[in-house]
Amino acid sequence: MNNYETVFILTPVLSDAQMKEAVEKIKETLTAQKAEIVNEENWGLRKLAYPINKKSTGFYQLIEFKAMPTIVDILETQFRRDERVIRFLTFRQDKFAAEYAEKRRTLKSSPKEVKDTKKETKFKEVKEEKQKEETINKED
Repeated sequence: MNNYETVFILTPVLSDAQMKEAVEKIKETLTAQKAEIVNEENWGLRKLAYPINKKSTGFYQLIEFKAMPTIVDILETQFRRDERVIRFLTFRQDKFAAEYAEKRRTLKSSPKEVKDTKKETKFKEVKEEKQKEETINKED
């Protein structure tokens, strides 16, 4: 089993439901071939570097998965058949890319926790300062 990462761009004329349906169809293709989906990210509507089929934006989607090498041909055939997909790229991750992807996923989930602890710390500091001011005012 190899680690793979695929990024594909869906046409911008799709509704939200149609976009999700297209992504689910790709995920079903992967799971039907016994691939293990590791990570999925919706990057949203982004501007393209150059126009493709007279479109300047597209819905970007990233899927990381573990599978046998034969699945790449099946997946790319699925991409070519689906008219909603305007571009795609699938590549096998080497050990360094897999480690980087794992680190990126953990860092992506942890900033909220770090931010929350910073807020809590700041709140405690402000609360302690107010208490000190109140005790000083009471003494006067």
